[in-house]
Amino acid sequence: MSLTAKQKIEFLREVLGARYPDPKSELVFSSPFQLLIATILAAQSTDRQVNIITKELFKAAPDAESMSGLELETVTGYVRTINYFNNKAKNILAASRILDKEYNGRVPETREELERLPGVGRKTANVVLAAAFHQPVMPVDTHVHRVSNRIGLCRTENVEETEAALMKIIPEEWIVDFHHYLLLHGRYTCKAKKPACTGCPVRDICAYPEKQ
Repeated sequence: MSLTAKQKIEFLREVLGARYPDPKSELVFSSPFQLLIATILAAQSTDRQVNIITKELFKAAPDAESMSGLELETVTGYVRTINYFNNKAKNILAASRILDKEYNGRVPETREELERLPGVGRKTANVVLAAAFHQPVMPVDTHVHRVSNRIGLCRTENVEETEAALMKIIPEEWIVDFHHYLLLHGRYTCKAKKPACTGCPVRDICAYPEKQ
């Protein structure tokens, strides 16, 4: 089936929207601060691992004020089972102290301010802006990048190019949900090494040359 990028977007919204009718982050959080911390922890780790850690971490320190009062060794103890736990513990503590001192515990709502925080890059900032503040931004990780290129929504070399390409073709009011559609499709169906092409609901419009 040969479709334009716009037609593919409409098809994906219908099909993946039916599969994921209430798309949202699989990270467990109850505030923008907790989402920020969970997203920092999620780099090169699974949401499932992060949720196990934050269940106890957020009991001890649910907000920036309480987190900033912890010792580094204490934070490290909570997160030591996650990849790169030493750096992540330092970043979590440093970011919390900046938020507590400079923002009265509030998480800023601009990408520029978020990216000033230790451990926060563009993708992390976009996740917070989209999931916590419902801003029309497109967080792009390896899943979103892979799926977008396999399906043929874009032909890009890196996540920054993919973000720019998707922002041009996805209607603004669909962007937040579309991030989750592409992410979840990549996580559970269009996997990196063994994509489940047989039975894939969007197989007919997919441009992936190696699809089975």
